[in-house]
Amino acid sequence: MKVQYDTAYIRALISEGEHVRQDFKFEISDSRKIARSLSAFANTEGGRLLIGVKDNGRIAGVRSEEEMYMVEAAAQVYCTPAVEVDMRVYRPEGRSVLVASVGPAVRKPVLVKEEDGRRLAYVRIADENILASPVHIGVWRCAADAVPSEAVSFTSQERELLDVLTSAGSLTLSQICRRVTIPRRRVVHLLSLFVHWGLVGIRHDSRGFFYCALD
Repeated sequence: MKVQYDTAYIRALISEGEHVRQDFKFEISDSRKIARSLSAFANTEGGRLLIGVKDNGRIAGVRSEEEMYMVEAAAQVYCTPAVEVDMRVYRPEGRSVLVASVGPAVRKPVLVKEEDGRRLAYVRIADENILASPVHIGVWRCAADAVPSEAVSFTSQERELLDVLTSAGSLTLSQICRRVTIPRRRVVHLLSLFVHWGLVGIRHDSRGFFYCALD
């Protein structure tokens, strides 16, 4: 792979810091961990890893061939479906930085094969990779199945759930389940539909995911 020497470009990227579409990695010690980053980017807006850059933005450099092999394993072995990664090597200030970029997945979710055999999906929120909620999975299924979003006649369960969200504001999934007479599995399905239809929004903070009715 051709090495590029555009120091100004790398410095401009680093100056942005870590955000929803960019993450710094000092080095790669575990392809599965990188797969989680690739999953999060692919399931959200796409993004790039700057490998060989510390969290504080200092360029540490990497052995680019080894890092490329680890990224390729993350994308092809640990991600399902496999993720297409564009990799480019830059050498600013005499040290190699590998930039690995992925676009948003056409069909979501991109799952990660975890050590315990489970397949989990991640989303990118601010500068963190967060385990996707069951509702995220449901929303992606709605999109994949092309569930229509035109006006519908709500069932009693749908009206009950919307009334709770409208009156209570933001609630976690567990809080919602305690306030309605609907089984948890059905609540997840209905929330997924409501988010897909643009009736309910999802937000996240340190306590987890919250759901609220949208105007």
